[in-house]
Amino acid sequence: MPLVDNTGLPSYRRLREEGTEVLEKNRAQEQDIRELHIGLLNMMPDAALEPTERQFLRLIDSCNRIAQFYVYPFSPAVIPRGDGARRHIDQYYFEFDALQEKGLDALIISGANPISLRLENEPFWEPLGQVLDWASEHVTSTLCACLATHAALKIFHGIDREPLGFKRWGVFAHRPVDRTHPLVRDVNTRFDVPHSRFNEIYSSEMRAAGLRVLIESDRAGVHLATSADGFRFVYFQGHPEYDAVSLLKEYKREVVRFLTGDITEYPPFPEGYFSNEASELLDAYRLRVMAPKAPQTLIEEFPEKILSTLVDNTWRDTGKAVFNNWLGTVYQITDRDRRVPFMKGVDPSSPLAHLL
Repeated sequence: MPLVDNTGLPSYRRLREEGTEVLEKNRAQEQDIRELHIGLLNMMPDAALEPTERQFLRLIDSCNRIAQFYVYPFSPAVIPRGDGARRHIDQYYFEFDALQEKGLDALIISGANPISLRLENEPFWEPLGQVLDWASEHVTSTLCACLATHAALKIFHGIDREPLGFKRWGVFAHRPVDRTHPLVRDVNTRFDVPHSRFNEIYSSEMRAAGLRVLIESDRAGVHLATSADGFRFVYFQGHPEYDAVSLLKEYKREVVRFLTGDITEYPPFPEGYFSNEASELLDAYRLRVMAPKAPQTLIEEFPEKILSTLVDNTWRDTGKAVFNNWLGTVYQITDRDRRVPFMKGVDPSSPLAHLL
């Protein structure tokens, strides 16, 4: 499924440089291939705005090439932005009103950087609720990532996320718990998924609300679940979209916060992520930081470049497989008119029955 550059988004240029095939819009229009139209509600902060675009675009690009993918990023105007991010959004992003009018086959909702203990106090809360409400009636399937999952389960089921009292971050082993579901078809029996969050919704709460839990970890909890119908809403608590260096960048950010006095405790390593060699480098760096006469240049001396060659991505293949299954299922049941969520004969309350 080739991506189609329908916006001029700079992320497409980066993907081309990585070797990804991205069709120009005029070339795509010359091909007699079915289109799938996918919204990307990007709620991430400025520094992560474009990396989040690329992470999800890579997963979309990995899917079977049976359709052309048109991706429509949009972002709530109420999220505080700097001048650069605002210019990027104004130039390359779409308005939600226009997307409602033209329709979407599928929708991805990113996580966000929480600034409040209560989700209802987040600046994105009201517009996110409007998007979820519209999607529940007009979109074949909506995929929610991390904090978006917590918000959706609060809105739809009244489930409050529970503070962990610590940051659950790292790379954790998972297993599928329902291998009959189309989303986990042909995935490995054990695989890794990154997590990064301070809050959790537990398997027991999801099951009590009628959700279908598909992938779990003994240490990290639920990664993948769906709405009771099995497909209209897909919920991630983990981050299969992460790049190999995403957790490294998060760790560096926490170290910088310590160096600047924003936090008082030196951050622990993300669990199951750093190799022995990387850990040794970081232990040596920590000793320098904690020395009585630590140099003022320590932020600049953080060994990010070397460390980026010492971390592995052990989750990408399974993330691609789940995404491929998701969009492949959308392709099988969505209507050719993107304003209509299902083809004739598909029951919206049980869309997967059409595949049996």
